[in-house]
Amino acid sequence: MTILKKFAAGIVALSLGLALLGFGAGQADANERYSKQKVVYHINYPGGDENKKYMGAMRNIQNHINAVGAENMEIKVVMHGNGVGLLQAAKGNKNMQGRILELKNQKVAFHICANTLRGRNIDLNNDLFDAYDEDVVPSGVAELSHLQAQGYTYIKP
Repeated sequence: MTILKKFAAGIVALSLGLALLGFGAGQADANERYSKQKVVYHINYPGGDENKKYMGAMRNIQNHINAVGAENMEIKVVMHGNGVGLLQAAKGNKNMQGRILELKNQKVAFHICANTLRGRNIDLNNDLFDAYDEDVVPSGVAELSHLQAQGYTYIKP
């Protein structure tokens, strides 16, 4: 190999190495950027294509977890009004059930407004998917305020 070819090969190898180091540094910056987070997602949609909105909200939550890491997240989903429809719709929708269970397996907590259950005559055990007494909060709106006072970031997808 001529000196010129050796020099060119060295430059290419050096450039590739620096590019790889830069990529690794970018990944480290992303990991350092996203430290532990406490987040409350607010689900309460007006009439319309709620199922599409519910799936979009759950996709947002999963994307958030993917970016930050489940081990760095404390996520609560507060549902009131039409937002409780997420768990109603999931009763007959296997795709929604899978998404909910996947999020719960990553420690996402789903909170249900007791006022909505009473006001709309919704039976926790028969009308909602994978809902339990410990998931019910006295008031969805009061819960949102309570969690924000505890340092949770509010997100309305």
